[in-house]
Amino acid sequence: MHTRQEQLQAFDRLLTVMNDLREKCPWDRKQTFESLRQNTIEEANELSAAIIKQDMTEISKELGDVLLHIIFYAKIASETEQFDIADVCNRLCDKLIFRHPHVYGQEAASNAEEVSKLWEQVKLKEKDGNHTVLGGIPDSLPALVKAYRIQDKASNVGFDWEQKEDVWDKVKEEIHEFETETRAAVPQGEDPTPEQKQRMEGELGDLLFALINVARLYHLKPDNALERTNQKFICRFNYIEQQAKEKGKSLNEMSLDEMETLWQEAKTQTNY
Repeated sequence: MHTRQEQLQAFDRLLTVMNDLREKCPWDRKQTFESLRQNTIEEANELSAAIIKQDMTEISKELGDVLLHIIFYAKIASETEQFDIADVCNRLCDKLIFRHPHVYGQEAASNAEEVSKLWEQVKLKEKDGNHTVLGGIPDSLPALVKAYRIQDKASNVGFDWEQKEDVWDKVKEEIHEFETETRAAVPQGEDPTPEQKQRMEGELGDLLFALINVARLYHLKPDNALERTNQKFICRFNYIEQQAKEKGKSLNEMSLDEMETLWQEAKTQTNY
């Protein structure tokens, strides 16, 4: 691993390269906060995918891409003297010190759960922060992540199940309500009316919210879990498609039983 001096030299090199690009490259010179925004989101998603795969080489690469965007935004802002990278770092350090009174102050926290509760309490005291428990959750978050954050923040102020095992009764209740609503809406396979569909979606939302609560209580990340299942399905379905091609068939020509046989093969022949 690199020494602190080598790390600082690498960061200084990055700042120098960014200065050069902003001055000498027509594309880099043209960029704005708005033009970079979507690319930043894409880079964050690529980092997330690398983390799920636990590919350290790819994680290092994607972290560099995300860091580039941070440096880029700071450079653009410095040109109009709004802020620079030093402001970004110092404000972050100030916030971290303020939110960790158990490290830099007199508070005590002996485990991660106590730290999380203390973090939320401190955030509510911040002068420029949000003054409601759920006020700091961005509206733009994906619904799956937002539900987890909502539940986590509510839990930190004591709004939670007394025993995590109690959540299973809630899940069973929501499954029953969703099934009941769905069967009532489409008794003979007919398409539901807009009103019925709205009620069904409401019950489905309640069920998903309860399942996310299970994930939180058992310290699982539902978005990671779902993405791993997505990748597993893609891998196994690709196997079915490849085997069909080798047999000279298209998927449309195969029976469900044939595809199921290949699906079971995929479980033993692929990484998933």
